[in-house]
Amino acid sequence: MTAKGSRPITDVGTLKALAHPLRMRLYRGLCVAEKATASQLAEQVDEAVSLVSYHLRKLAEHGLIEETEAQSADGRERWWQPSSEGVTVRDRDFRDEPDRAAAHLAATRLFHDQRAEMYRRYLDERATWGPEWNAAAPDSESLFRLTAAELDGLREELLALVRKYDEKGRAAEAAGDTEGRESVAVHVYGFPFRL
Repeated sequence: MTAKGSRPITDVGTLKALAHPLRMRLYRGLCVAEKATASQLAEQVDEAVSLVSYHLRKLAEHGLIEETEAQSADGRERWWQPSSEGVTVRDRDFRDEPDRAAAHLAATRLFHDQRAEMYRRYLDERATWGPEWNAAAPDSESLFRLTAAELDGLREELLALVRKYDEKGRAAEAAGDTEGRESVAVHVYGFPFRL
């Protein structure tokens, strides 16, 4: 990975490249694996290797992923990795024009639909995870009375906490502590509403 931190996406072309359903699944899979080939990713998403290769090249054209050194002796396979630790897509970067705002809304809906599907899959498979994972998996709703500035502060603190646990887990895994370690998704939404 060449860039530390999250890469902000501010142009519609890159946003649309990522907001393709299969590309987002590939990007997410690559973020989890850290490095993978088109063949490995094709197996995960149950698609043809040629189709996956095409979409990986599209992600690379927009700088979202990049080629990395081969991880095996087979020099024919191209290995890919994310070009940053993640991406950030903010409303403020797309609200200046109706077309940009519409592209942002469509992308956001896709991202949320895919996240909801990931959670539904966990719920459907919950019994296979065992009691320790089910007890550890949070599922809560909190309702507050906040200002926009307070909500932004909460967002920053939650992101810092998530980063802390991500760094802790990656460091432990790098040190060889892999026993019982699984990929974990944390989805946090905070938004104003009126009844």
